[in-house]
Amino acid sequence: MSTALDSRRRPLKVGVQLPEAEREVRWRELADMARVAEAIGIDGLWLGDHLLYRAPHLGTRGPWEAWSTLAALAAITERVTLGPLVAATAFHSPAMLAKKAATVDEVSDGRLVLGLGAGWNAVEFAAFGFPFDHRVSRFEEAFTIVRTLLAEGAVDFEGRFHSARECELLPRGPRPGGIPLMVGSRGPRMLGITLPHVSAWNAWYTWFGNCAEGYPSLRDDIDAACRSAGREPSAVARTVALLVRFPESEARDHVNPTGVEVPPLPSDPDTLAEALRAFARLGVSEVQLVLEPITVSAIARLAPVLERLDASP
Repeated sequence: MSTALDSRRRPLKVGVQLPEAEREVRWRELADMARVAEAIGIDGLWLGDHLLYRAPHLGTRGPWEAWSTLAALAAITERVTLGPLVAATAFHSPAMLAKKAATVDEVSDGRLVLGLGAGWNAVEFAAFGFPFDHRVSRFEEAFTIVRTLLAEGAVDFEGRFHSARECELLPRGPRPGGIPLMVGSRGPRMLGITLPHVSAWNAWYTWFGNCAEGYPSLRDDIDAACRSAGREPSAVARTVALLVRFPESEARDHVNPTGVEVPPLPSDPDTLAEALRAFARLGVSEVQLVLEPITVSAIARLAPVLERLDASP
């Protein structure tokens, strides 16, 4: 079985995205997934931050609220990194989002990575009463408040869309320097707002065809955006979500919220381990595996993949 010590030898970290819209999953099963993932040596657990999906290929589905679930996962795990992939700043007041993040970081003893985005699914914005207009402008103000509060503990901000007047984040979390931030976007304006400040950038598998061959051009675009933002590309870690299908899984077109289809990576340990090594050679430091099906047993079947990675020279 893989261990935390073994994982130090891995060419990259391996995380798993827990269920979102694939099917209805109760807390007991989510908890079992988290415990099994930690036991086999998975490095991180990630949750989508969504509220409601409606689509012809999907029907109507909704996941559990992400921050409540992250807090519960933080309480029952000890080692894995936890984070939203990614949190929509529109779903909370910015200062309250920072407060939630700081609290989960405290519960997890400093294991949170805060992925942030503007949101994209108009259905859930309308259903839950969140404005969908000026999303990037709203995000820019929210991002300023969140990052300042987490890094400095206080902010005094008045904007067009958001305000946080003489706001303080107390008590402070376990990391005096704040929580590492990650952005999940490829829009030029979003990159200009976030790349001066984030620790990591994440790509969704549909952006590069879910394959190592499709990734370099996207990576090079982000390198250029880093330089435009005044950062060395090496200062921003690269992470990617990858779709992995087990043989017994049905096709994803009836559960994929975006409806965009790409070839999945096969799940056999040798092939999958080599695919992950290929991304590591391209500079990717972490992957989040989107498993089909996403079950306790599917997570357990990643153990031999981790063993092969841990044995990498």
